[in-house]
Amino acid sequence: MPQYLGSTDYDHRTPERIGVLLVNLGTPDAPDTASVRRYLNEFLSDPRVIEYPRWLWWLILHGVILRIRPSRSAHAYQQVWTSEGSPLLVHSRQLTEELQRALSSHLHPDIRVVLGMSYGEPSLSRALEQLRTAQVRKLIVLPLYPQYSGSTTGSVFDAVTRQLQRWRWVPDLQFINHYHDEPAYIAALADSVRQHWQTHGKQHLLLSFHGLPKQYLLRGDPYFCQCHKTGRLLAEQLQLGRDEWSMSFQSRVGREEWLRPYTDELLLQYAVNGPRKLSVLCPGFAADCLETLEEIALRNREDFLKAGGESFDYIPALNAGNNHVQVLQQLITRHARNWLPLADHEGSAARAKQLGAAQ
Repeated sequence: MPQYLGSTDYDHRTPERIGVLLVNLGTPDAPDTASVRRYLNEFLSDPRVIEYPRWLWWLILHGVILRIRPSRSAHAYQQVWTSEGSPLLVHSRQLTEELQRALSSHLHPDIRVVLGMSYGEPSLSRALEQLRTAQVRKLIVLPLYPQYSGSTTGSVFDAVTRQLQRWRWVPDLQFINHYHDEPAYIAALADSVRQHWQTHGKQHLLLSFHGLPKQYLLRGDPYFCQCHKTGRLLAEQLQLGRDEWSMSFQSRVGREEWLRPYTDELLLQYAVNGPRKLSVLCPGFAADCLETLEEIALRNREDFLKAGGESFDYIPALNAGNNHVQVLQQLITRHARNWLPLADHEGSAARAKQLGAAQ
């Protein structure tokens, strides 16, 4: 018989909690080849990430990729690794802590916020176990991917629901699968661009989103369309003319066609034909990581300047900044309002309205 996770001699008078699970992609434990190989094996074995036939992909992954790529990726991680560890993990933990403080103060004092990674540590299973033992009966899952893709947000849903199938008492569940056009999110991005331009000067704005195989778009994945909507709304917020901003897609791997235009190719075109002065923002990344810090801010910047570009400024991700915390706080408050007692509900609604007015 199946054994479901519960409590021995459970006290049915135990207070119930609302829980929030923040999810990000993940990171190796260390910037060395062995750690990166373990991480890549877990990441690239996910059928949501790579939709090849399993037998064929297993041969490619273990016969080629895991023999070559870990050492290259380890070198890249070494360029951005900090004394506190992986930038993605550092920023994600700081964001979790700040959001915990904000929600405890403005939504409910007993709410619980934890961080889980789809791959690596802290794992989703470990994070969910923390919530289960904390008697969380109402759960909000928020993947830190503003734009939905089956390869990211869809994968989180798969992993979370697999774990919940093992719980004796399955919690009420709300799954936030995108916030690409959330007004507070767009406003936070716009503020970060304005603040950067106040210090460094206004330049052509390039929005670089993570890439995706084109076949995913053709099969119905909304990611490409949501990226374009984010870009359009941000440009409108900044009152940019059509020649003052552009979009591209980065981080492609393999030989098949991915979403275009490719960031690295577009940068080389700009270096020759202009615009030669760029500010680059990666709106699809909630926290800075290998793809923003090593690929964009270091490698792509160097290639652009070598090819004739004159200026290249990287605008950091929202990370654990106050604007980002407020974006997520508003989003979670809206989804949690029907779970709160009437007094808390009215108070949280008023606070959310005040936050919105302050934006």
